[in-house]
Amino acid sequence: MVETFPSPPPESGVDLAIVGGGLSGGLIAWFLTLMRPELRICLIESGPRLGGDHTWSFHETDIPLPLRPLIAPLISHGWPAQEVRFPAYRRRLGTPYRSILSSDFDRVVRADLGERVLLETPAASLRPEGVILGDGRRIPAGAVIDARGQGDYRHLALRFQKFVGLEVEFAGPHGLDAPIIMDADLPQLDGYRFVYVLPFTDRTALIEDTYYADGAALDQTAIEERIEDYAARQGWRIARVIRREAGVLPIALGGDLDAHLAQFPDGIAPVGLAAGLFHPLTGYSLPDAVRLADEVCAQYDFSREALSAFTRSHARRQWQTRGFYRLLSRLLFDAAVPEKRFEVMERFYRFRQPLIERFYAGTSTLGDKARILAGKPPVPLGAAMKCLGEPQVAARQGEG
Repeated sequence: MVETFPSPPPESGVDLAIVGGGLSGGLIAWFLTLMRPELRICLIESGPRLGGDHTWSFHETDIPLPLRPLIAPLISHGWPAQEVRFPAYRRRLGTPYRSILSSDFDRVVRADLGERVLLETPAASLRPEGVILGDGRRIPAGAVIDARGQGDYRHLALRFQKFVGLEVEFAGPHGLDAPIIMDADLPQLDGYRFVYVLPFTDRTALIEDTYYADGAALDQTAIEERIEDYAARQGWRIARVIRREAGVLPIALGGDLDAHLAQFPDGIAPVGLAAGLFHPLTGYSLPDAVRLADEVCAQYDFSREALSAFTRSHARRQWQTRGFYRLLSRLLFDAAVPEKRFEVMERFYRFRQPLIERFYAGTSTLGDKARILAGKPPVPLGAAMKCLGEPQVAARQGEG
């Protein structure tokens, strides 16, 4: 039997139901509340708060200049510079870096949305005409956005960026005045490994041990021990662990995005990681989420047909423009020897700062692309040549 929704009077439904209160869904709901208050929206989140338990970071230059003031209230920490470390050198770059803690995301967004948010409310089913909640209640909607995060990636060729992070308090000052975006001057395990350090105060920091790996398996206990060892080698004594976080992010090598998007029912608008909206090589998703939220606000037709067509078209455009970055992902994963993958990034960070900034922002010029690919590659030439063609079906995706 097909479940149907009643045809309610206007006051008993919403114009837009957004399912998933993570980064993309939360930003869309927040932007709409601030800029399109005439729309009746509902943000449905299965967890106890918006944003889960994450830290989202970005280079200031990743965000288009007009949009930076919009997200300023969300920023928890910011620094005027950043540092990278490799076996051959260390480098400090003057690109400002920003971080958003999910606790601040929840506080700011929920304060503005008010009763538009439903927390601890699982969605049992998404239909073009509304949402069926886990307790059987139905929310009729003019359109439905699916923002529930990562899903079925069978049509995409992926590898993984996985990490474990400890936010810690040290017994004394750590001495950092800027984040360490990549410290790869350490034993290379499970692919390309680096440590990432965000100094929140003079005695607290988030330390993440990160791996660009072929498999998604994550041994959290072992990696936490490596974090403790790393801190000790820096001369930092951990007095206490404030919180923990861990994650596995997709890195795209290729695939069939149309087939991927076709998994979503007609009339449902996919967004966020599930729609392939992330930088194919870095895994950063916040810049995509900000740009999409802004573009959703600019729409004039919020019917289910129009919104579904818009988000899918947006995802396809982004995918089509990012073939170069997927090529770099293939060079990193399929051409480089795993324990030598760090050499790819070691070479990359010797380029000029503006080129690096455009790379992270996904706005590399033709000149940038030529410069990155020119010269002797830090991978075997024969293996690199095999990476030129983009796979259209899922490549091997091990779990080990």
